[in-house]
Amino acid sequence: MLLAIDTSTGTSVAVVDRDGGILAEAGTGDTMRHAEVVGGFIRDALAEAGVRPHDLSGVAGGMGPGPFTGLRVGIAAAHAFAVGIGRPFVPVASHDAVAWAWYRDGGTGRLQVVTDARRREFAISDYDGLDDDDLPVRVGGPVLSPHDDVPVKPGTRFDARLVPAGAVGMLAELAFAAGRLPLADDVPLYLRAPDVTPSARKKVLR
Repeated sequence: MLLAIDTSTGTSVAVVDRDGGILAEAGTGDTMRHAEVVGGFIRDALAEAGVRPHDLSGVAGGMGPGPFTGLRVGIAAAHAFAVGIGRPFVPVASHDAVAWAWYRDGGTGRLQVVTDARRREFAISDYDGLDDDDLPVRVGGPVLSPHDDVPVKPGTRFDARLVPAGAVGMLAELAFAAGRLPLADDVPLYLRAPDVTPSARKKVLR
């Protein structure tokens, strides 16, 4: 059983079980209040699932792509919760979770997952179905593209306004069952450098 958190778009938190599926999920598409709501969603999801923190076997976190400020909130929360309960942290690419949910709901063929990366850009990943372990086959991305210049690809374009944490957690469960962890590196997928950079050190006059 896993707690899953994603803040690459809005904020989503879920409790999942490999056999029981998604036991509880809470979230909002608000892209500005990740830090304010993530704690409450963790509490609510655990309560709805009837799960105590130490019943969990790990914590899955969506690694993006996503804007710097929002994405780091969920990753930090997931890492902190994992450390607090003494369980492993499992990184999952957020676009992979969107693709898995789309195919699970009956989608077929090629898929282009698109999320808002701010600054009039989209983050884009391309997929071609699920493999024998029911994990999404990513064939391109993630990459950044201007809003008015998204490459036209065969298949379906899906604009995701909220990455479902339930899908993040179920991907981690499926990958564990298939012996294919880790699914992603434990490094945030920002796709661009943060706005703030260290300033040049000034010489001190003596």
